[in-house]
Amino acid sequence: MNRHAFLKTLAAATVSIVAFRSSRGEQQAAPKTYIYKTAGACQIKADVYGADANTRKPVIIWIHGGALIMGSRELPPKWLDPGGGYVIVSIDYRLAPETKLPAIIEDLQDAYRWVHEQGPKLFHIDPERLAVAGASAGGYLTQMTGFCVNPRPRALLSLSGYGDITSSWYTRPSPHYLQYGPVSKEDAYGSVGTACVSVPPKKNARGKFYLYCRQQGIWPKEVAGHDPDAEPRWFDRYCPVRNLSTKYSPIVLIHGTADTDVPFEESAKMDEKLSQFRVNHKFLRVPGGSHGLGGEDPAVQARVFKEAMDFVKTHIR
Repeated sequence: MNRHAFLKTLAAATVSIVAFRSSRGEQQAAPKTYIYKTAGACQIKADVYGADANTRKPVIIWIHGGALIMGSRELPPKWLDPGGGYVIVSIDYRLAPETKLPAIIEDLQDAYRWVHEQGPKLFHIDPERLAVAGASAGGYLTQMTGFCVNPRPRALLSLSGYGDITSSWYTRPSPHYLQYGPVSKEDAYGSVGTACVSVPPKKNARGKFYLYCRQQGIWPKEVAGHDPDAEPRWFDRYCPVRNLSTKYSPIVLIHGTADTDVPFEESAKMDEKLSQFRVNHKFLRVPGGSHGLGGEDPAVQARVFKEAMDFVKTHIR
């Protein structure tokens, strides 16, 4: 397949999304940006939408996708709708492979703690009514917050997410990504660096590194710095599906059955385990749906996202 086709697929894989507008169609005011953490020379930021000094609102933390390698906090999806009576906090985190998975999870925990502790003063949120949502790798990180932060979120929303980072779809060459022609090791590693980065530079080529990882089946090794074949138990703490309990946060899962980036089965396995522990959850299966539902009919998108957001709102209002 040609480069143009690959870039379209990569856009879906990173869940590229349209400008942030409310459900009433108006453009939202520009967000207020905060630095929630500094790690070495890396300033890690969050954008806050919908805050009102006169109203104490619930809050939803949004976590972007991009395989933990790409993406940024910019332009959360319109279906989150900050005009709906809650604040949206869209966060960055340090990206792999320059930063490895344990430190990325630390950023996630620090961002959550910052919103919970500083949010009431900085943007007038109610920390007792806090939810987390994310897509793709952001869906994975969302699922992590169901057990790795304290207090646990009132609700979670995972779009095209995954609960196991050692399954064969990530640890073996991907038949789908092998269609796009080989990426050389030199080009792949030349597209990333060694210094900490939380926002990719403009016109970067980090997608080459992701494609190389999927074609070689080495994403866990490169992102975590450990080999799941040699050290399977090391990954236990980083696989949400292995950390479920009756205390896990209520969660809504959304997944298209034709997802070529993250297999539909990842959410199906999570649904099965959630049921075993009787966790309050909903699984929205989208027949023929693509990764992030990026190519679906707008009416289908609207229906699915409304149902998912109704689940979240029930738990934070």
